Amino acid sequence: MRVKHKKWAEPLIEAHPEKITTDPAQFKGKWQSRFAKEQPIWLEVGMGKGQFAIGMAKAHPEVNFIGLDVVSTVAGIALKKSLEDEELPNLQFICANGAGLDEFFADGEIDRLFLNFSDPWPKSRHAKRRLTYKTFLANYEKVLVPKGTIELKTDNMGFFEFSLVSMNNYGMQYDGVWLDLHHSDENENNVETEYEQKFAAKGQPIYKLKAHFA
Repeated sequence: MRVKHKKWAEPLIEAHPEKITTDPAQFKGKWQSRFAKEQPIWLEVGMGKGQFAIGMAKAHPEVNFIGLDVVSTVAGIALKKSLEDEELPNLQFICANGAGLDEFFADGEIDRLFLNFSDPWPKSRHAKRRLTYKTFLANYEKVLVPKGTIELKTDNMGFFEFSLVSMNNYGMQYDGVWLDLHHSDENENNVETEYEQKFAAKGQPIYKLKAHFA
């Protein structure tokens, strides 16, 4: 996500270590200590400006939610939104590169993982950078509970097709595939991202899948 740099973002992040961390490795195996009570942990990799993470924390008080993004400006925007909103003791943020989640989380520490509108890296030579490439899937499997679930949403058909094939080849099992999320029953409890609202308003179908490790 490309956004104009906000000078206030990094100071805001530094001022709220109770809500956001730039050094997630120090909490590996101890993430429950960051929350008001111990509950299943759901993680969004690439949270953007935080609309989905905040919405999910509100919709699921029975879950501890973590939003992660490498860009300090968007992480700062997400933090600012959460501070201006109601108190959410079940929401935390990470500002760091999520390429190696096993450096941040212990084996089986995460219960569910969300990939929303990830960079599709459309050129074939960049396939290894796609967040559903086999090396990323192996990393997700490690930090997720046994038979842990991944939910993915995108507007990019090419990336969606690649993800379907990659997950299938990895041996994952599908719990659902939607080629037009907003015109399906699955949309009833759907929490939208900023990108999702933008693309859906233009009539672009939103693709979604749910899959778990076998």
